[in-house]
Amino acid sequence: MLALGIDPGTAICGYGIVSLEGSTLRALDYGAIQTSPKMNTEERLVIIHHEIDVLIRKYKPDVVGVEMLFFNKNVRTAITVSQARGVLLLAVAQNSTKLAEFTPLQVKQAVVGYGKATKEQVIYMTQRLLNLPSKPHPDDVADALAIAICTTHCSTMRPELVCNSLVDSNKTNNRASLKKRLGIKCNSENKVWGNKV
Repeated sequence: MLALGIDPGTAICGYGIVSLEGSTLRALDYGAIQTSPKMNTEERLVIIHHEIDVLIRKYKPDVVGVEMLFFNKNVRTAITVSQARGVLLLAVAQNSTKLAEFTPLQVKQAVVGYGKATKEQVIYMTQRLLNLPSKPHPDDVADALAIAICTTHCSTMRPELVCNSLVDSNKTNNRASLKKRLGIKCNSENKVWGNKV
């Protein structure tokens, strides 16, 4: 199982490629797509879309994971995250890749084992689970790696957690057909830098 986790943003968009073989997690590549504050929004979105597309084409992940969008008190932040998320979804669909969306609580539960874990606890466990030499930095990268860990676990070990969020980009999001394809039963209806490991 190979998962690409993404923490979208227009200034910094974190990404993490994580593989799960047996019970062993490994970070293959992680980093951040950064855009200049001097660029207009359209230019930033073009760069983010291009770089995500490059990552998907290069690694061919089984699933791309992202956190569900929640409305924020800061409307400006919510709008920019929504815009970055939009180009992320476009790149996923254009590459016919599956998408899994998770709540922050699900990500924390998968990484730490506790849905109300602090950011520091998530970063610590992400570093430990992936056996990284240092803490992932900036926080957007740590978040993306945590999302990738959650994606691998939920897609392989707990598919029932994904049944309502996993989208096959080749087909319409029909829950009944999705469950059938997955074979599961569900109760509920400018600058790129990284650390290639």
